[in-house]
Amino acid sequence: MTKTLNISDVVADVCARHTDIVFGLMGNGNAFFTSNLTARGVAYVSARHEAGVVAMADGYYRASGKAAVATVTYGAGFTNSLTALTEAAKARTPMVVVVGEAPTSGARPWDVDQLQVARGLGVETLVVGGADTARVTEAAWSMAQKDRRPVIVSIPYDLADQPAGPQEAAGHLKEPAALQGAAATRQDGTGPSSIASDVRRIAAVLADAKRPLILVGHGAVVSGAGDSLTELGDKLGAFFATTVRARKYIDSPWDLGIAGGFANGGSLETMRSADVVLVAGASLNPFQTRYGSLFADDAEVIQIDELETATNPRVTRFLQADIAAVASTLAATAGPAKDGWRARNAEVLPESLFTSDPVEEYLPDGRLNPRAVAQHLESLLPLERTIVQDGGHFCGWVPMYCQAPDPQGLMMVGTAFHSIGLGIPAAVGAAVGRPDRLTVLISGDGGALMALADLDSAVRTIPSGVMVVFNDAAYGAEIHQYAARGLDDTAMQIEEVDFSAVGRALGAQGVKARSLADFKALEVWLADGAQGLFILDVAISQHEVAEYMQESMAAILGK
Repeated sequence: MTKTLNISDVVADVCARHTDIVFGLMGNGNAFFTSNLTARGVAYVSARHEAGVVAMADGYYRASGKAAVATVTYGAGFTNSLTALTEAAKARTPMVVVVGEAPTSGARPWDVDQLQVARGLGVETLVVGGADTARVTEAAWSMAQKDRRPVIVSIPYDLADQPAGPQEAAGHLKEPAALQGAAATRQDGTGPSSIASDVRRIAAVLADAKRPLILVGHGAVVSGAGDSLTELGDKLGAFFATTVRARKYIDSPWDLGIAGGFANGGSLETMRSADVVLVAGASLNPFQTRYGSLFADDAEVIQIDELETATNPRVTRFLQADIAAVASTLAATAGPAKDGWRARNAEVLPESLFTSDPVEEYLPDGRLNPRAVAQHLESLLPLERTIVQDGGHFCGWVPMYCQAPDPQGLMMVGTAFHSIGLGIPAAVGAAVGRPDRLTVLISGDGGALMALADLDSAVRTIPSGVMVVFNDAAYGAEIHQYAARGLDDTAMQIEEVDFSAVGRALGAQGVKARSLADFKALEVWLADGAQGLFILDVAISQHEVAEYMQESMAAILGK
């Protein structure tokens, strides 16, 4: 006898055609949907907090390049997910978020207007209900994947187990405007123009550049523009720099590394001396621009992106277009190779970026120097790794001193929304997406405490991972931004927690490290096969301030 499909079944059927992984936390609103997927054998990773559900799907995409399902219930389950959902929206992470919804008969006392809440975050909600269920769910997947954003599929509570009935055929889905590439927009305010004419203007500016820099972001990775940008750079004699999400995407000895706040000495000064900067698919957020200090005052900054407008006021010329197509045209029309700027700056070549001179192990307060910690981690951990960073003051140390194998090998979850506390669940998603790599979670103590519910998920799920807690017993960013300006630091301090002990109680291995010699336990764990999760809780000093934080404070204080 053929089973009559209910509305939740139809949503599940569509989702199962697009992904083989679901991250979730079950409740009244998504019980039928979740049961359908788990009964058919779709891999299901259960979080312990709804924020963790969405962060897992976010980390999964960043590590694997594949969109997943995140599912939570209505009401409190939905609102618990909002910080992670906002981060995913601002970071442009595609996923389909299946949620419970108030019944069609009207809101109950505990319901909230979820559509309005999501709209405020910049997230679109599609509500299913009967014959349109399959079509609407397919539309959600199309929007998520083409626009690179989370899309909510909402199942009203009273319809979740109701027969779906015959389903409408999928209608024509309009291409998102940002991907059509039909027109270009100039930052000078003169309005639309043909892409061809704007590309010619950009080509002329690049041809005249004496010190060109190509800044490559995640948009270029998604567009597949790497080969064309490399060819263009070689013809121009340009240096390259990347954002965190494009690290190691450009295969060139002239790649200066990560731009902005996480750049190293000589590389940073070379970036700052560029007279023309071509920005390919980078958002130019404060980290990337070193809080506005990355570009010379008289530099021409050209941004190419699929978005509708420039993302930073420093941009002098903007082109909305497909990055790969424009890069290919620019490379094909560029003149013969020139390398004068490269030859004059050969000493900043990046072979030395991760071989910095050793720094002192301890700082005057007797706690470890975070720079020494990052350097030592680089010497111990295998290169085939996925580095997942939570937000916080500590987030600059590892990008400055440790390598990543490719753009998917280094992610910074939380920087898009300036949040902390998403690192642990994001690492779970990353480990599911790339189980062949060692997952390396870098967290601060404040963020780790916020995400503590999903430490259990990490212990259960990560097949091979290291969680490194840069533990300064404080909210470090606030210490360096506000205590440094004379504010009382009582609320900025945290009574020190031993996360290795917490992890051991949940089944992990780990050690509290107060010296680099204490890292020996990590070495032994790695040598023994690196199975499960190892927590390295490192007691670091509050007194070392990252360069990007210094730049941030200088910008705030006008210095």
